[in-house]
Formats: sequence, structure tokens, C-alpha cells
Amino acid sequence: MCFSAEASFVTAAALIPAGAATIARAYRTGRRYLPISALPLLLGFQQLFEGLVWTGNAMGDAQWVRTFSMAYMLFAWLIWPIWVPYSTYFLEPCRRRQVYLLFAIAGGVVGGIQYIPYFAHENWLVTRFLDNAISYQGTILFDLIMRREFTNAIYVFVVVVPLLTSSLPGMRVFGVLICGVILVTYLFFQFAYISAFCFGAGLMSLYLVHLIFRETPAVPAAACR
Repeated sequence: MCFSAEASFVTAAALIPAGAATIARAYRTGRRYLPISALPLLLGFQQLFEGLVWTGNAMGDAQWVRTFSMAYMLFAWLIWPIWVPYSTYFLEPCRRRQVYLLFAIAGGVVGGIQYIPYFAHENWLVTRFLDNAISYQGTILFDLIMRREFTNAIYVFVVVVPLLTSSLPGMRVFGVLICGVILVTYLFFQFAYISAFCFGAGLMSLYLVHLIFRETPAVPAAACR
């Protein structure tokens, strides 16, 4: 997020191997945890891309900045609102799963409307470099029909509610941690809220490493029919 390229690269260097180890652990002990176990790895790559955004700015290369800003925002706008409810889907009992599938579909619609127009309108994504912070700004289609605060609220709802309503206590704890990141971002980092939220979510994803190494399901989840 904020701070510097070094901070982003160090965070990526911690999250990527930790995420890879977590995926391996989930594969051996409980494969229904595989999608959620990938979050630290994915967040690590997102932080890597932000480090490269910083690097592009240092080199004065506008195309480099745009390329890796687009890669970064792919995670922020499209991957997270799909992947989080999708991951929760596999952890839930069969009778609850369809609700989380609907959240994943809604996340894809919301994220696609936010992200895909960047390809048609290059000036809709603006990357601003502040003192020790990056602010991703610009235009999204939802701006034509509602205030940005409402758009952000829909995004938060799609990402957080599946975690908070999970039947697994560990996932609910992770949801509370993400809510804490949202609160801190709202109170102190509104000037760079996308970057701040994703950085904080990356740090909180280390809880998933702890959770999955602690959880060793003895019986695989039954297949839904």
C-alpha cells in the first residue's frame, strides 16, 4: 500500500511463500480449504504488483505504471469480490452453499462493471503518487447512477458478509479482522483507501495461514447432491 516499494515487496516476500505452504497444507489435510488457502498467495502477488507500480513511477515510465496498476486493480475490483464468497462456498454445508454462490455471482457483476471499462477508457484509472502512499482514482460506471460511497458499501457487503455469516468460527474471525481493516482505512486512510485496504487485508490473511495449519479435518466434507 502506502509507504514504499520496499514495503510492498517485503509484504509480498512474506505472503507468497506462506500462501504456497498454506495451499500445500490444505491439499493434504482438507481440500475444501484450498480456495481460501490461496488468499495469502493472491494477496502477495497483489502487493508485488503494487511494488512494481512504485518502481514504474521511480523510472518515470507511465506505461509501466498503468500496466501494473491494471494488474493491481484486477485483484481489488474483480478477484476479491468473487474469490472470497467462492471460497466460503466450499466450506459451508450443502444446504447453505447456494447463498454464497449468489454472492460470488454478484461480486463478479459488481467487479466487472468496475474493472472492465478501464480497457476502453484509459483515463478512467488514475494512479496518483502521494507522500508515502498511492491513490488509485478515476471513474467507474456506477458513478453515473450513485455516489461512490454506495458503490463501496456494495463492494464491502459482497466481500465481508460471506465471512461473517460462515458456519465456521475461524472464518467469522477472519471476517471481523477484515472489518477492522475497513474501519482503520475509513478513519485514517481515505486518501488512499484502495491501497490501504488491500495492504491491511494482506496482513490479516496471515491469520488464514495460522487457521489452516491449525485445522486438520479428520473427515472430508460430504459431496453435495
